[in-house]
Amino acid sequence: MICKVSFVVFVLFLLGSSSNGIPDSEVKSICSKTQNPAFCLSLLGSNPSATIVDLTQHVIDIARGNVSNTIKLISNLIAQSGKNPKAKEHYKACLEHFGEDGALGDVDYTQELLHKGDYQGVNLAAASIADDVDDCISGESPTDPSFNDLSPLPSHAKVIESVVAVLLVLSKSLGH
Repeated sequence: MICKVSFVVFVLFLLGSSSNGIPDSEVKSICSKTQNPAFCLSLLGSNPSATIVDLTQHVIDIARGNVSNTIKLISNLIAQSGKNPKAKEHYKACLEHFGEDGALGDVDYTQELLHKGDYQGVNLAAASIADDVDDCISGESPTDPSFNDLSPLPSHAKVIESVVAVLLVLSKSLGH
C-alpha cells in the first residue's frame, strides 16, 4: 500500500514539475533582452519542462565549460610565448583573471548562490565573471597598456561574454 501511495505521489510530482516549465514565449522574451537573441535562443534551446532555475543552471554549466577550456588555452599560450615577455606577462595575468580567484571561482560562486536561492547574488556574481574576462582582454584600468592579442583568446572571451550576458538576463528573471 505504501508503495502505491509513493508511486502516486511521484507521478503527481512529475506532472506538477513539468507544468512549471517556462513557455517558449517567455524564453523568447528573455532572449530579446540580450544583445544577441539568436545566440541566446540556441543556448537555451527548447525544453518545455525547464524552469527558469533549470535554464540558469544550464547556462552556468556552459559558462564553466567555456572558462575551463579558456584556462587550458591560456596555459598553452603561456608555454608558447617563449621569449616574448610581454605576451607571457599578458597571458599570466589572464590566467589569474580566469582561474580559481577569477572567472572560474565566480562561476562556482554563482552556482552556490543559485542553489541557495540568492537570485540577486547570482546576478552580482555573474557580473563578476564578465569583469574578470574584460580585465584579461582590456586590462584592469584604462591606463593599462593594451596587448595586441592575435591568439584565439579574444574569441574565447567573446563567447564567454555572450554566455554571461544570457546569464545576467536570466538572473534578473529569477524569483519572479
